[in-house]
Amino acid sequence: MKPTKKLASALRREIPAAIAEIHPAAINSAELCCALGEQRLTDDRPQDALGFFQRAVELDPGSVHGWFGQGMSCSNLEEYAATLDYYRKAIELDPALAIAHHNLGRSLHELGQADLAYQSFQNSIGLGFGPTRQDLAIIIPGCPSVSNKTVLKERRQWAESLLKTAGGKRSTHALKKDLKKDRHKTCLKIGYVSAFFHKDNWMKPVWGLIGAHDRATFQIHLFSDRTNLTPAIEKHLEPGDRFHDLSGLSNDQAADAIAGAQIDILVDLNGYSYPERFPLFLQRPAPLALGWFNMYATTGFDCFDYLVGDDCVIPPEEESSYSEKIIRVAGSYLTFNVAYDVPEVAEPPSSGTGFITFGSLISQYKITDQVIDAWCAILNHTPASRLLLRNAALGKNSNRQFLRSRFRDRGIAIERISLEGPAPHFEFLETYKRIDIALDAFPYNGGTTTMEALWQGVPVISYWGDRWVARTSATLLRAAGLDELLATDVPGYVHLATQLAADPARLRVMRQDMRPRVLASKACDTVAFARSMERLYRQIWEN
Repeated sequence: MKPTKKLASALRREIPAAIAEIHPAAINSAELCCALGEQRLTDDRPQDALGFFQRAVELDPGSVHGWFGQGMSCSNLEEYAATLDYYRKAIELDPALAIAHHNLGRSLHELGQADLAYQSFQNSIGLGFGPTRQDLAIIIPGCPSVSNKTVLKERRQWAESLLKTAGGKRSTHALKKDLKKDRHKTCLKIGYVSAFFHKDNWMKPVWGLIGAHDRATFQIHLFSDRTNLTPAIEKHLEPGDRFHDLSGLSNDQAADAIAGAQIDILVDLNGYSYPERFPLFLQRPAPLALGWFNMYATTGFDCFDYLVGDDCVIPPEEESSYSEKIIRVAGSYLTFNVAYDVPEVAEPPSSGTGFITFGSLISQYKITDQVIDAWCAILNHTPASRLLLRNAALGKNSNRQFLRSRFRDRGIAIERISLEGPAPHFEFLETYKRIDIALDAFPYNGGTTTMEALWQGVPVISYWGDRWVARTSATLLRAAGLDELLATDVPGYVHLATQLAADPARLRVMRQDMRPRVLASKACDTVAFARSMERLYRQIWEN
């Protein structure tokens, strides 16, 4: 039987209350086991659900629903590696099961198998599963095999499909007339839209800009999803700033709220990290809309007039791969201000262990096979060295086993690899006390991860990639005056890491000097960055 909501709902209605809590081993019907499994998934009991779906395939090895249900249960448990065989078996039994191709793609993406995820998503789309277009648009910049042109094509296709379902755009004729009349107004209203204002560690570049804004010529409005005005957010605001809670509002209602505030320039800080709000921008609630901060490729949406970058992440020859007009700030498009408690910088751990520990706290979905190849080369060129990896996905056993197998298959002894799961943020940052040299991922670089490693005194090795998402670390390292940590290609990346590992004296000096060096650099000059952004705001408004 195929796993569908209609089927699952019908089966659940037929489950007698007397057997609702029965043990899977007592059931002798694969169909009933699947129904009970679906019930437990609905009740957010994925571990219990897994037992029923396992019993279903014991009774009927050809049960598509049973195999798919095991995959769904493990997906809900975030055991992404455990889902792979289940989804693949469901597809083997029913190649036309589009949702199984879609879910397989999501699991592959979470494990860093971006190109395989891309293919699974394409299969799902080919079978008519519409929701896959959004997920494909989210992951596409991080797929190693694609080009900037492919990123634009896939994101445009999702934008076009969303436009068909989201309704027409709000008329902008009156707004354009107001632009002419008000082009020289002295105080512009800038609206920032985000679902992440509550994440201090992630929003460092945003708070750096907002804190340095000139309130005499710019009135600041925050439009927030998923959090109300908390003391942690309020500390970043000035008395004249305005906070608007959009949580629970539809996109139509949110657009009305923004239009009611008479915002001049609306700035999206979400990008594809919260695509649920893209329809808001389709309605044109402000005369001008632009994307900044959480962007690392084109949005694919024509409703964005501009995208803010710099000459590192978006060189002129790549502008044709963007649906927006590109505007550039001087220096890096990111600066940061650490305004919360962080651990003190520690001595390089190799001073006590006698061996180099490379490390990365980057998200698992960025650790592609190409990254693992480079990391194995670094380990092979640095005898006795270790590699420490820590991220949320590695809190689950199947995901750890999957990653270990990638290194084992490349001849790296497992005892050289340490894999750790998530932790509270301060404890997470303390992991850098056990890392001598941080290694960036590619093509999807770190952003926050790169900044935090540098702040903790740990040099980050990266290289100049072939797209925006592969040059985020490059723009940060360049702004921090750390160009010596930036290679031009993967072989250069491997060479830089091994060369630095062979120079413990240099490592000790870098560790001591890194935080004050970064603090004094353009990477932390939020005032200069704010003036540069304000010039752009004024320029696009007046022109």
